[in-house]
Amino acid sequence: MTKKVLVPIAPGTEEMEAITIIDMMIRAGYETVVASADFDGQLSMKGSRNITLTADCKLVDIADDEFDAVILPGGVEGAETFRDSTVLVEIVRQQMYEGKLVAAICAAPALVLAHHNLYCDALMTCHPSFESHINPKKWRVKRVTYDINHNVLTSQGPGTALEFAMEVIINLSGKAHAWTVAEPMVTIPTLQYHKLGDE
Repeated sequence: MTKKVLVPIAPGTEEMEAITIIDMMIRAGYETVVASADFDGQLSMKGSRNITLTADCKLVDIADDEFDAVILPGGVEGAETFRDSTVLVEIVRQQMYEGKLVAAICAAPALVLAHHNLYCDALMTCHPSFESHINPKKWRVKRVTYDINHNVLTSQGPGTALEFAMEVIINLSGKAHAWTVAEPMVTIPTLQYHKLGDE
């Protein structure tokens, strides 16, 4: 059965993170829904580096859909919009209650998850600039941190986006399937994805 994932975007979303996530979810064969969290309902918007991002639909239009994963890209302005979106916060909260995967990168773990006291007991990372937002007892310096007990995946920034997206695929479909995505991308050998097919 095909996995279905939600990737919300908003004005100020970090483009490298959003595009890497979206691209790799599509490469993995997942039904990938890119939804606008823009309060004006615009589907086309400028990201954090003034690059145009385009959503498939409005967030409110898919609010009742079920997803195998909800993946939040970062970018301060975009993450602040996510934080203030009651629709998105409720989607994330429901995903958490159902034990389904929630993944967040860069500013999103701090400005969305921590701000709303979601996953209070989970191990997390985020962009180092926002470390103070995370419970110091739960903070991890790892580039990508997965808390298996809470099914939440967090990561640090644009430079970790590929690793982050790959971990989403591993979580949803296993290492063998992740290798089918990593191999044709010619990923950096030191990232160890070239070994996934052997496990």
